[in-house]
Amino acid sequence: MRKLYRPMLLSLMCFLLAPAAAGAAPPCKHLVATGNPEYPPYLWRDPQNPQRLIGANADLLQRLGSELGLEIDVVYGGPWSRAQEQVKSGRIDLIAGAFRTASREVTMDFIPPPFLNTPSVVWVRHDDPFSYTGWADLQGRSGGTLVNNSYGQQFDDYANAHLKLEAVPSADQAFRKLLFKRNDYVIYELYPGLALARTLGISQQVQALAPPVSSEGLYLTLSHHSACNQPELRAQLAQKLTDLLDRAVPRQLLEQNLKRWQDQQARSGTTGKP
Repeated sequence: MRKLYRPMLLSLMCFLLAPAAAGAAPPCKHLVATGNPEYPPYLWRDPQNPQRLIGANADLLQRLGSELGLEIDVVYGGPWSRAQEQVKSGRIDLIAGAFRTASREVTMDFIPPPFLNTPSVVWVRHDDPFSYTGWADLQGRSGGTLVNNSYGQQFDDYANAHLKLEAVPSADQAFRKLLFKRNDYVIYELYPGLALARTLGISQQVQALAPPVSSEGLYLTLSHHSACNQPELRAQLAQKLTDLLDRAVPRQLLEQNLKRWQDQQARSGTTGKP
């Protein structure tokens, strides 16, 4: 009888211990991040290595990794819409800077606090502005935006209900359509828009209207499907982000990368043409 019970006991012990062993995931030491590649001074493609993203957000992730003992690679994951899909699916772990929306929360965890704020504005042709004091003034006009881009939940909801916005894959394409008079305006972030206008050589042909349509915080997001999405890691990232914010590190990195991008443009001495 004793011999019959022993296999049963061993089987029961294995059954009880298996979930605990499965749940004890090893700590994650290597993460891959991506983001909007047309987003200077926050993010842009490295001229020396186009498969890598550089900028203030990338530097912040490198700083986080260094202080937490993590290796974090910030890579080019395609245009902004495709980069988001890569993170949603778990093929890439992190987005290095995104606005918080209900639709994104379905597939990603947002790591608090937001590390930088960025205003989004209405861009128009310099020779064809219109009276603008708020969202309602955009009604009845044709606007441009980026696929899967967000300008904050409130404005997104308003735009879906009241505005005519045509989404394209890249900011470059949106601004070119504006200049070709295929749209009356483009919604895009202020600093990346200024940077893009300079790169395209159209700084004198477009202008940003005030006030901004929104000013939203940028968050790190971690895919629900990432093998690295563990409560301990999320807590460590949040604590270290708070510490870096207290030391004003993100703002310092933004200022450094604004100069870095400007210096790169000055050295290249070339601009695109619309």
